[in-house]
Amino acid sequence: MQTRELGVRGAHVFTPDVFPDERGLFVAPYQQPAFTRALGGPLFPVAQTGHSRSRRGVVRGVHFTRTPPGMATYVHCAHGSALDFVVDLRLGSPTFGRWDRLVLDAVTFRAVHLPVGVGHAFQALEDDTVMAYLLSGGYAADDEKAVSATDPALALPLRDDLPRLLSPRDRVAPTLAAAERAGLLPAYETCVRLDARLHEAALAAAGERHG
Repeated sequence: MQTRELGVRGAHVFTPDVFPDERGLFVAPYQQPAFTRALGGPLFPVAQTGHSRSRRGVVRGVHFTRTPPGMATYVHCAHGSALDFVVDLRLGSPTFGRWDRLVLDAVTFRAVHLPVGVGHAFQALEDDTVMAYLLSGGYAADDEKAVSATDPALALPLRDDLPRLLSPRDRVAPTLAAAERAGLLPAYETCVRLDARLHEAALAAAGERHG
């Protein structure tokens, strides 16, 4: 599995080997040794898994979780393809306001790790695009926040040749500047501290399994 850090501080992409044969294929989008090499320990303790299916042109995000409690995410595309965006929403981060993009699809099965406080968005490039998530926390409606994926200041390069389908929530999401004025954005130091706690919990869990 190949790994590299993205332009957003602390976010990484993982590209696994894919093993096709006459029956289909096998792939492991998460591999603990590769994750440990990249981040110094295994994946955060998983509290919930998620699964979304989207029509061609659907835009989801930019989503993030109120911090605290915060949430770390590991996501890959299990079917179809998506233009994926990782957006730094952490006030005080060296890469605040920056984003990175890549295509996630069911050919390469790349996966992205987003640390606490980093926002996520994608645009489905084909019908029945399925995104699969590993999450460090459970869903709580009051904690789920969003910044507009069409914010001109962010300038995410969404595809203009696709129908742009957004949920009512995402259509009225605030700009990055408005979210900052409203006190919605997480502080970088808080996010780093919460990520460290997840790291310690993952190491402790791994030690218990091997002890």
